[in-house]
Amino acid sequence: MDKLIVDNVAFSYDGKTNVIENINISLHEGELVCLLGVSGGGKTTLFNIISGLNRPQSGRILLEGYDITGTPGKISYMLQKDLLLPYRTIEANVALPLLLKGTKKSDALKKVAPYFAEFGLEGTQKKFPAELSGGMRQRAALLRTYMCSSSVALLDEPFSALDTLTKSELHRWFLGVMDKINLSTLFITHDIDEAILLSDRIYLLGGKPGTITDEIVIREPKPRRADFNLTDTFLQYKRDIIKRLQ
Repeated sequence: MDKLIVDNVAFSYDGKTNVIENINISLHEGELVCLLGVSGGGKTTLFNIISGLNRPQSGRILLEGYDITGTPGKISYMLQKDLLLPYRTIEANVALPLLLKGTKKSDALKKVAPYFAEFGLEGTQKKFPAELSGGMRQRAALLRTYMCSSSVALLDEPFSALDTLTKSELHRWFLGVMDKINLSTLFITHDIDEAILLSDRIYLLGGKPGTITDEIVIREPKPRRADFNLTDTFLQYKRDIIKRLQ
């Protein structure tokens, strides 16, 4: 059974002109699927609908077979910036989703503690966000996202603010940790290279109103070789995507 299904979704802010329409996508268990397209194509609008922040004019969102359309809190959602609270320690930031659900602070901290080593954050528990590098802050934000929901995560350009070397390092780490925890992930990017390197499948979103124009399966097995982005196979995927986007 699919982990997540977006079934024929359409949305309009004014009730007249659709921003997106006829959106049909699926996410399988443990899969990493990318939404790729130009700015203003409706990707973030779609994420707001999947997360339950907005209700579509038509269509529905199914999580493990259950209709969660317009119901927030069922799927975790990480925005472009890490949004860590500067006055809270890293462990308190990570535990925040549990605290908001009513878990006692001592129990919440106990529950998140084992994940710090798994996410490469051991030793940062008592530090504050300003004391961490950009890459480490993103790791903490991803762990907080995971604590919100260990089923499906939506990531909206999570690596876009990082420099090239940090982004490359975080990509390798991200693929490793997502495989360990078996998190099913749908993410947005404008970076074609990033989409090819990370994804199992890529949905191309384009047009006015935005709709799914194509689906591309990346058949390169994971974990992918370190120089995959220098291979002819990678370049062929990139040429194909650029052609389809045009």
